[in-house]
Amino acid sequence: MADSARAGRVVAAHGRHFLVDDGENIVDCVTRGRKSDIVCGDQVAFNLTHADSGVIEKVEARRNLLYRSDEFRSKLIAANLDQAVVVVAAVPYFREELLIRCLVACESADIPVLIVLNKSDLPETAALARHLETYAQLGYPQITVSARGEMGQLAELRAHLTDKTSVLVGGSGVGKSTLLNKLVPDANAATGEISYALDAGKHTTTNARLFHLPGHGNSSGDKHTGDLIDSPGMQEFGLQHLSQAALMDAFPEIRARAGQCRFYNCRHLKEPGCAVLAAAQAGDMLPNRLRVYQNLIGQLSS
Repeated sequence: MADSARAGRVVAAHGRHFLVDDGENIVDCVTRGRKSDIVCGDQVAFNLTHADSGVIEKVEARRNLLYRSDEFRSKLIAANLDQAVVVVAAVPYFREELLIRCLVACESADIPVLIVLNKSDLPETAALARHLETYAQLGYPQITVSARGEMGQLAELRAHLTDKTSVLVGGSGVGKSTLLNKLVPDANAATGEISYALDAGKHTTTNARLFHLPGHGNSSGDKHTGDLIDSPGMQEFGLQHLSQAALMDAFPEIRARAGQCRFYNCRHLKEPGCAVLAAAQAGDMLPNRLRVYQNLIGQLSS
């Protein structure tokens, strides 16, 4: 790698093309060979080949990586995160399994989570807020917002995002795009520019994209107060890459009962003397969370 290599961060990707922000300019970069496992948020070293284009020479070690996988392939989402903001809503419907799988992925990658319950203006939201209190007891902080409300109603969320690199994660229809556009008013325009630069051809979020949160005249004089990565809306979150031990450790209520079962190799499926099953029967573990865990363990066996 040449001594003149520059440092930058990947802010968008499409195929083998990556937009890299070096703090002054956005450079359209490619990789050498067929290497394409570069993701939004990666810190890279690159060399310029022209005034506005370059080639990535090296990807720096990641602090963490959020991704999903099935039996065929992995889908990288974002790297070097301070937190994942998991957006849920009661309307059109609450998909608890998707939330659980997102939380498991974050736990396994050691990424803190903030649950954002959107659409507080709808009457259906109150019941879901009560249900999500169990998740707060597990250690997942949560706030309730309305992406369609006034900007002042998002002050608490902005406070959670300040000085952090966060990724927005959620299913389709939860209002994630509306939330992004309220937090980053020029996100639509920036998305269009990115699509043009990467020759994506259309304004669809098929890969993660990083946006700077506007500073709103902060006293420090910074141009922005944090970074927000928008990820594609998803219908499912595969966890094929996780082992049995990793799955057990990714559920706080299971992790807390490690070593309490009658059998040292208990899988918490139907074994006698299982502390996790006893907790579920006593109401100390949500039935849906136990069901998702057992389904994931079953998929490993199959």
